[in-house]
This record gives sequence, structure tokens and C-alpha cells, in this order.
Amino acid sequence: MNHRHALLALAVAASLFTLSACKKDQAPATDAAKAPEGETADQFVARVNDEFRKIYPELNAAQWVSSTYINGDTEMLTAKANERFLTQLNKWIDESRKFEGQKMSPETARAIRLLKLSVAMPPPKDPKKLEELTGIATKMEGMYGSGEYCKGEGSARKCRQLGDLEDVLRDPSSTYEEQLDAWQGWHTISQPMRKEYTRFVELVNTGAKDMGFADTGELWRSGYDMTPAEISAETDRLWLQVKPLYEQLHCYTRTQLEKKYGDKGHVAGGMLPAHLMGNMWQQDWGNLWPVLQPYSNAQAGNLDITAALKQARDAKEAEALRNLDHDASYEDRANIALEADLAEAKEMTERAQDFYSSLGMPKLPESYWTKTQFVKPRDRDVVCHASAWDINMEGDVRTKMCIKPNEEDFTTIYHELGHVYYYLAYNDQPPIFQQGAHDGFHEAIGDTIVLSMTPAYLQSIGLVGEQTPSNEALINAQMRMALAKVSFLPFGLMIDRWRWGVFDGSIKPDNYNKAWWDLKAKYQGVAPVTARGEDFFDPGAKYHVPGNTPYTRYFLSHVLQFQFYKALCDASGFKGPLHECSFYGNKAAGAKYQAMLSKGASQPWQQTLKELTGGEKMDASAVLEYFSPLQAWLKQQNEGQTCGWNAEAAKATAPAAEKPAG
Repeated sequence: MNHRHALLALAVAASLFTLSACKKDQAPATDAAKAPEGETADQFVARVNDEFRKIYPELNAAQWVSSTYINGDTEMLTAKANERFLTQLNKWIDESRKFEGQKMSPETARAIRLLKLSVAMPPPKDPKKLEELTGIATKMEGMYGSGEYCKGEGSARKCRQLGDLEDVLRDPSSTYEEQLDAWQGWHTISQPMRKEYTRFVELVNTGAKDMGFADTGELWRSGYDMTPAEISAETDRLWLQVKPLYEQLHCYTRTQLEKKYGDKGHVAGGMLPAHLMGNMWQQDWGNLWPVLQPYSNAQAGNLDITAALKQARDAKEAEALRNLDHDASYEDRANIALEADLAEAKEMTERAQDFYSSLGMPKLPESYWTKTQFVKPRDRDVVCHASAWDINMEGDVRTKMCIKPNEEDFTTIYHELGHVYYYLAYNDQPPIFQQGAHDGFHEAIGDTIVLSMTPAYLQSIGLVGEQTPSNEALINAQMRMALAKVSFLPFGLMIDRWRWGVFDGSIKPDNYNKAWWDLKAKYQGVAPVTARGEDFFDPGAKYHVPGNTPYTRYFLSHVLQFQFYKALCDASGFKGPLHECSFYGNKAAGAKYQAMLSKGASQPWQQTLKELTGGEKMDASAVLEYFSPLQAWLKQQNEGQTCGWNAEAAKATAPAAEKPAG
């Protein structure tokens, strides 16, 4: 999930140097000319825009290479590029201070404000500390990207990276013990990060204070055309709107896991076991479909997207093997398998492109298809975390994924292309305004399209068979969507709740892991089944923590996407229950969407939201409207159950936290 990438270290929180939830910020540097004497505020902004546009391609090229060719050389080059760029950013911010209190156009005032809020990794003024910060950021990026879990000795030694371990969690045939081993195994890769991350926090807080903020969390919360306190309260309000729906889904899920695993299906206090949720971080429960499917015999038609994609991919491999004019060697088979993966990944991406182009948006440039990383290479370590990139603000757009033929990756492609089409739409804006209206907007664009991927749409593109409408089919379809969308909501909140506490000092380094699991218990109602003391650093096992990508954007996007979806369904003239709407092929909806995308950050997000939806306030009522059939069904299924969970009970039975090793 991510948008414009600049190294993990720099991931811009809502501004010009942002990466969406899918990407990070990093940059090359340049020796900018000395500020002209007598320069006006308007001239200053014009100069910064010009300088930034010139260095931006080099900036992103360095980051791209460091993510797609992980080694010590690319890490060093990217760290130095980041260092030079952050030095330049500090210079721009210092120069902007001379215009404080002066009269200037609203556009110029907004540009200067966004410039000051432009980085998620605020750079210290001290050159030595800046050099240390960029080095740590790049190192953590590499640690995550090359992380692997190894077992055995000598010739029996076997190592698995994140994708392999995720396959174990998503495979319905995996045993309880295999899932626990895979989950625990991935969480070992972050243990060495704790010391680095602790120092990282000290350094970014120094940078934030140099910029006039109390800490980095306050800087992050300042990027929403609201005060930091107001955005905190706003996220609390939105969570309370959707919490009852999540609690019903949680209750039903616990019951089904208990049916499958007995007493192992829950943790003390009514919590869900972290390793049984089908996802390494419990943020998407879609892989639990075999366990949670409401009606296995619903007369609706097959909705198994993963099976259809895998069948298509395997057919490509089989055909290539048949076409060989000699017996296939090991190398032949490996190459053919990779070619089949690549062909299917491109085909999946072409399907996603087709949705956007059906709305009247342009097809992706040819360079996208030649420069994108579609699958994991065989010859090197790469960062597989999905991300979207705008390399030069002039149409060189790319995505970086390690696509596998499954439903999760298929919908992720639609999400990533949302970032790409946002880039292309606002490329005509000045660089400082080339970002989302706020960072949650960027994450919501593609997911709005995902909501429109109804069973009827999937049938129309030949991915699933004929669908027979029925109440059972409706509940099945709603459950599939809820396992991705509703399950995510509390996770979208808790990561930054943890980091805000880390940044402001209320969560101390010797309490990092305990605080992480306390928040997961509070918001998600999930818990580990084994002790996770302070010898672990479980936050670092989630990309966005070592990657320093702000996460509140994802929570906000999961609210906004339903608002956007409802507005586009209205624009398309759709009449009927919201969950049945697909605006695929509707040019009127596409034109309205494109108009919003083209504004970028050139005006307050409230105005941009109003132009699309008619209202200036983020609101989760469209989430509840969409899932109203499922919520009613869940309440019926949960009747007689004690829903909710007791986070304090879980903490009371948890082993005491251990002190960090070393």
C-alpha cells in the first residue's frame, strides 16, 4: 500500500516528497544557488519548485535502485543522496522563515507551509547527526528488505523470506504449529533493529525540534489542515463510528476459530491469536475465507479469485514446458516458472489498467511496462513491499511489487495504480502541490476502485463465473470485502498511536514491545500466544515502522474510500443498494474523479472533498451503509455470544516483559 516512494527514511507525510502508503522518500542532493537578495515570497516558492523539479529524478533513481538492488553499495549511495537532499531541504526551510508575517498570496502561503511539513523524517541541523540519521534509515530499510528466517544447519539449512512465510499463513492446509513457526520466524528479523530504531527516534525528534515542533509525532499530525489535537480527535471520532461493526466481525471470527482450533482459537480475554489471522500483522483477514465463509453452498457462483489466477498462471507454465524441444533441465524449469509469473503479473496489471481507462483516464505510458518491477527477481534481494513511484514528475511512473497470482495481490495492483493515476493527474501542478489533498486521499484512490470490483464486475472480465443473486451470495460477498476493509480499521490506528507515544516519550525504549501489544489488544483484540518480551522488537516486523512511513493515512483512507465510492456511484447515476454499485466504464464518474485528482494539494482537503462529495467532513456513515446487510447478519449470528474482549485480562495472564538483550 503505498504511494510515491522516497527512501523509507524520508517517506513524506503528506507532502511533496511523499510516498503513499506504498512507497518511501529519498533523494539525491544538489548544491542550490544562494538565495537571491531581495527575493519575494512568490519568487522563493517559484525557485524551490524549480530546484526540486530538477533534482527529483535523481532523488528517486537512487531510491529505486536501493529498493530493487539491495546491497551495501546501493545502501551507501542512497544514504548519501538522502543526506544531501535533507541538507538542501533544511536550507529551504531556513530560507522560508524570513517570510513569516509578510503579506503574500494564499497559494504562496500554502506552499511555504507545506514545505515545512514536507518530511516524515525531519532532518537535524547538525551535519553529523544528519549523516547518522540517513545511515540508520537506509540500514533499517535494507534489514527489512533482506530479512529471512533460517532453520537447520549445513546442507539442511533452509531460509525463507517474507513472501514464503506469508504463503504459510494464507494456506488453509497449514497446521497450527506451521503457522506459529512462520509468524514467529518473520518476527525474528526485526530484533536487531531495536537499537537502531531507538537512536533513529532520538535523531528525528532532534530534527523536529529544530523545526519548531515538540516531537516528530506533532509534526506528522500537523499536515492535515487542522491542529494536531484536532486530527487526533477526528480519528477517535471516526473509529467510534465503525467500532461496533468491527466488534461484530471480531466476535464471529473468534467463534469460527474456536470451532476449528478448539481452545487454541482464542487467547485470554477473548482475544484472537495473532498467528491464526492469515496475515502477518492481522491487518487483513481475507485469507481466513475458508474458515469464515458464511455459506459454503450458496448458489451464487464461484468467487475464488485466487484459484482462477493461479490456474491461469499454471496454464502459461504448462504451455511453455510443452513447447520446449528438449527435456526440461532444472534451469529451464526455473526460467519458465519465472516467465509464467511475470506474464500473469502483467496480465493482472493490464486488468487493473482497464478499469481506470474505462473511466476515461489514459493508458499507462509504455515506460511503465518496461521499468516496473512486477515479480521478485531470482538473482538479488529487493524490497517486495508494494509501492508506486513518480520518478520525474513528467510521466515516468512505476510500481514495485513481487506479484503472486492471488486475490490479495490482485486488489493491491488496483490500489497501487490509484497512486499512479493520482501522480499523472497532478503532474501539471507545481511540485510542492504534487501530493494528495492529504495523505489519506492518496491511499483511498485505488481502494475506491476496489470497492467497485463487485461480483458482477469480476464476472464481466472473465475472472469468475456467472453469479446468481441471493441473500446468501450477498452475505458471502460482503464478508469477503469486510475481511479486507473492516478488519483493517483498528490496525490503521494503532501503529501511529504507538509511534506518537514513542516520539513524545510516553513509550520508553525498554517498553517498546509491551506497548505495541497493549495497543494491538486495545484496538484490534489480538494477542500473541507466546511471550513477546523486550528481547523482541515486533513493531519492526511491519515495513512502515523501519520504513518510517506515517500510518494514520491508511485509517483515514479506509473511511474516505467509501465516501468517494458513494459520490462516484451517485455521479454515475446508480440507483440501488450501495454495495451493488460498480461504476466501471462510466465516463461521468471518471471525469468527476479525475477533476479531484488533478487538484493535488493545491487547496485545503476540505474543499477538495466538498467538490467530490458535497461535504467538507470525513464521515464513516458510508462504511456502515455499505456493510448494513452484513452487520445485521453478524448480530444475528452472534446472538447469545459475549462479544468484545478484555485487553486487561490478556495482559494479566501474559508473561512479564523481559529487558532488552545487551
